Amino acid sequence: MTMKNFRQPGKTVTCTAPSGGVLSSQALAIGDLFGISAVTAAEGEPFELGIEGVYELPKAAGAIAEGVKVYWSSANGNVTTTASGNKLIGHAIGARADADTTANVRLSN
Repeated sequence: MTMKNFRQPGKTVTCTAPSGGVLSSQALAIGDLFGISAVTAAEGEPFELGIEGVYELPKAAGAIAEGVKVYWSSANGNVTTTASGNKLIGHAIGARADADTTANVRLSN
């Protein structure tokens, strides 16, 4: 049976680059979506945003336990366990120590 309304698997979606454009591998929110840019694109250009999978992202100071919810701090450009004022982006894959500068995150849009 053919689904006539199927468009794409959805691991990546096409978005329009916001003001200032995007860089390849940049973490960013487009509306309520959070993902990682697959390419560099100038402002207003279409680009692919990865919204599924596990990505290594910059991490705020502080330990992160395996499996906990993690949030994106747009103000600081990093992953944190602090919910207040930040966007829920997924769950930590593997624990991270206070001194670690990155965390592996399974995105869950």
